[in-house]
Amino acid sequence: MDIKALISQMTLEEKAGLCSGDDFWHTKAVERLGIPRSMVSDGPHGLRKQDEAADHLGINDSIKAVCFPTACATAASFDPDMIREMGEAIGDSCQHEKVSVVLGPAVNIKRSPLCGRNFEYFSEDPYLAGRMATAIIRGIQSRNVGTSIKHFALNSQEHRRMSSSSDADERTIREIYFPAFEMAVKEAKPWTVMCSYNKINGVYASENPWLLTDVLRKEWGFEGYAVSDWGAVSDRVAGVAAGLDLEMPSSGGVNDKKIVEAVRAGKLDGKLVDRACERILNIVYRYLENAKPETPWDKEAQHARAADIAAECMVLLKNEDGILPLNREDEIAFIGEFARKPRFQGGGSSHINCFKTVGALEAAKGLKVTYAPGYSVAQDEATAEMIAEAVAAAKKAKAAVVFAGLPDSYESEGYDREHMRMPDCQVRLIEAVAEANPSTVVVLHNGAPVEMPWIGKVKGVVEAYLAGQAVGEAVVRILFGDANPCGKLPETFPLKLEDNPSYLYYGGEGNVTEYREGVFVGYRYYDKKKMDVLFPFGFGLSYTTFEYSGLKLSAEKIKDTDTLAVTLTVKNTGSRAGKAVVQLYVGDVESTPLRPVRELKGFAKVALEPGESREVSFTLDKRAFAYWSQQIHDWHVETGVFTIEAGDSSRSLPLKAEVTVESTVELPRHYTPDSIFMDVMADPKAAPVMREFMEKTMEIFGHEETEEDTKEAAKEAITEDMTLAMMRYMPLRGAMSFGGGADSSERMEQLLKKLNGEA
Repeated sequence: MDIKALISQMTLEEKAGLCSGDDFWHTKAVERLGIPRSMVSDGPHGLRKQDEAADHLGINDSIKAVCFPTACATAASFDPDMIREMGEAIGDSCQHEKVSVVLGPAVNIKRSPLCGRNFEYFSEDPYLAGRMATAIIRGIQSRNVGTSIKHFALNSQEHRRMSSSSDADERTIREIYFPAFEMAVKEAKPWTVMCSYNKINGVYASENPWLLTDVLRKEWGFEGYAVSDWGAVSDRVAGVAAGLDLEMPSSGGVNDKKIVEAVRAGKLDGKLVDRACERILNIVYRYLENAKPETPWDKEAQHARAADIAAECMVLLKNEDGILPLNREDEIAFIGEFARKPRFQGGGSSHINCFKTVGALEAAKGLKVTYAPGYSVAQDEATAEMIAEAVAAAKKAKAAVVFAGLPDSYESEGYDREHMRMPDCQVRLIEAVAEANPSTVVVLHNGAPVEMPWIGKVKGVVEAYLAGQAVGEAVVRILFGDANPCGKLPETFPLKLEDNPSYLYYGGEGNVTEYREGVFVGYRYYDKKKMDVLFPFGFGLSYTTFEYSGLKLSAEKIKDTDTLAVTLTVKNTGSRAGKAVVQLYVGDVESTPLRPVRELKGFAKVALEPGESREVSFTLDKRAFAYWSQQIHDWHVETGVFTIEAGDSSRSLPLKAEVTVESTVELPRHYTPDSIFMDVMADPKAAPVMREFMEKTMEIFGHEETEEDTKEAAKEAITEDMTLAMMRYMPLRGAMSFGGGADSSERMEQLLKKLNGEA
């Protein structure tokens, strides 16, 4: 298809019309030229396709589909290969249903546990989020169905999401909030990118040329079309100029008319409209030319796969006295409404109309399981009678399993959580059951961290997250040992909400939210502060044990243009097969800019039989050691020693080595009269110049050392130390003022030229 030739035949009105949707879910057709419309659909953990019999307003039921585990769960798998397979299954369903683009994945950073949409996001860590996003995009697009990675960018709260400005400095944006998008765009090449609702430093994402053109296209090489989040457009003409190609949903022709008027008035270059049309049609025809509506969609097979995936995502947080796995021959009490009717997905645009769901109670048929509801989700209460019934069931059982977590009303798209607490009725139930039966296990169904005041009263905790429609089957496999838990937390669980680094600033004031914690998000903050946490990033237990050994680096010293090979050995030292998630962290021992203690730069999931060992390899490049320099607006490695740590969580790193990395890029020097001695003397190139200047300054002061001075030196050591300490903070102009003289300005000018390498 010759897209450019097709566009040349379109009228300006047709071009402007193509730049907005036909309705909630379709791009516009141009029937005169045979250009068809194409359908997009919500995702990203399944297909939420509007029923064709509905009214296309986006408010009626979607078709029956398969709900896979949500992003909060799949991230816990630390298994990109598995997530790619999940993407392939979603892509097949899209082909079957004639959907050209899935609106996902969502890769926004979990800045705070309060974000109502955290269940749809992967992690607090940009590297992990990027790896998982890249995997699912590759999976879906391998079926010739597009993805729309979202929400670009800095969309980490629902509060005032359509008007608030996310204000952050350049380094914070580049190190925390951009990398997941960058990795996915460069490596997986999503067909589309969805801009976020919010402003970024005062400019709406939908009309931000730096975001949509300079960074996304010129730096990262994005070639698809940029689409607005639904209703995110403020100034459509400014959006076209900035690089926003498609507005969704339909504006009813209002914004189409504005585009036409702007072009005719010379306020908008018509070539930019042509460019937007070309990008949109490239994707429309990429799908159409590879459409395979005959692709089978085996929902039962996908359900079975969803159960397998869910089991890989679950995180064993506590297993005191080896209470898990449970014995199939024992009497077990399942307590809590979530055992019968589990919560397995979040509310909002990603909510899937499942063709079937299986709770733990149903999955446990044939086992010696009794049930008591314990609480009511609808009423958000646990009556005395319900608790008494649960306690009675617990007393009769060998072990009690309480299924708890967050109801739908607690976390959803559109609003944020107000606290990190679980419903009070569930907390009371857990405490009552644990008192009745010391062998109590809690299974959590939630999309983000919760406070656990009851943690010391129970013996086991399984974090199931929101694990899709087959969650019950997966939970039962974990509880009874048919599957060995191998998930790891993709986020830190703080002891309380107030510990979170964004606590004071989250939500913002009015329409401004300041990201004052900077790069210290999640474990980067907790580790820097050496704070106690409930569970650290990357944590997760197993029914077996692993040993890490033999950390080796390919070199002791490298340049930042080189790569460093890292190898280590992991061994299953337990009695059953299991999977280890090897995590690799890099830290700068001593740095000029404030940096985290360590940052995740690699991970690998390894399946091992009892007694089996395997060597795991990683390759680290410049980005693994770099920080974003706001001085040169680029990634920069500061010459120095870096730690390489490996283990099974950010707080459990038994292996450690060091490598010296030499920078090949010299930051520009710019000293002024206000530069202080300490900073100048820390610069190896400027220090000799400064020492020479200081010697000459002493001559100007007229001081010549005598024998008496030497004898008194030891007595005056403390005074000298104090003087040197004071000198550290003296600006260069201060030395001139002490030196005096008519030529002081000239001497300052000469000094600055030498310090800045200009003389």
